[in-house]
Amino acid sequence: MTIPKKSGAKTKSATVNRLLRRDKGATLIEIGAATAWQPHSCRAFLTGVRKSGATLAKEARQDGGIAYRVTAVAQSWQV
Repeated sequence: MTIPKKSGAKTKSATVNRLLRRDKGATLIEIGAATAWQPHSCRAFLTGVRKSGATLAKEARQDGGIAYRVTAVAQSWQV
């Protein structure tokens, strides 16, 4: 019997980090849908990302939504 390899972290934090690294970033609604977090929890997570040293860009989308995207990563903020 072989042990299956882990394909990476499956935490909510890792999920949000992957969303924020996409070219189009992620909206609060997308983060909430992926994690089942309330909007205030999504915003708090983004604050934690900023405090860790990563740079977040806030960009308007064509549909009127606001997306957040990591543009620079601090040495200690790598998943």
